[in-house]
Amino acid sequence: MTKIEAIQEINGAQIAQLRAFEDERGRFMETFRKEWFPQRSWEKVQCNRSESKAGVLRGLHYHHHQIDYWHVTKGRLRAALVDIRRDSPTYLNSFVVEMGKRNEIGLYIPVGVAHGFFAITDVMLIYTVDNYFNGGLDERGVAWNDPAFKLDWGTDSPILSERDKNNRLLGNIPEKELP
Repeated sequence: MTKIEAIQEINGAQIAQLRAFEDERGRFMETFRKEWFPQRSWEKVQCNRSESKAGVLRGLHYHHHQIDYWHVTKGRLRAALVDIRRDSPTYLNSFVVEMGKRNEIGLYIPVGVAHGFFAITDVMLIYTVDNYFNGGLDERGVAWNDPAFKLDWGTDSPILSERDKNNRLLGNIPEKELP
């Protein structure tokens, strides 16, 4: 049975302790069930795959209308969460966890929590969302290296997309754009 644990640092964020079953034929792992996270309706489900080379950092991103649920199928990454919901009891708290080969977990990321990852190795991330992609109207960004967050990415010079290079510090984002 999969155990779901709350992440104390981020209100509403959770980790699913995934279990693999192995034999001479290979491995099987149940990675997601909507009943693990009953706080969301899961009426519109979209599943995505992201592949990144070692040294790539994606994020920090946040949404107004969707949650993310992540699990790593290949390699290792360092995931980081920052609570930027102004009305949250864990506002500005952060959480960093290594995911993948050495720590096979699922990571549930609530609406309004900024999230990103650094690829320690070449990595494949599968993520399920509870709302369809809408052309970027819902996804926003905040600077991965904002000093207010004190995140330990394990790197000072990651490979970034042009979009993520231009993400603003939290203090420079207009209130109407924040969760």
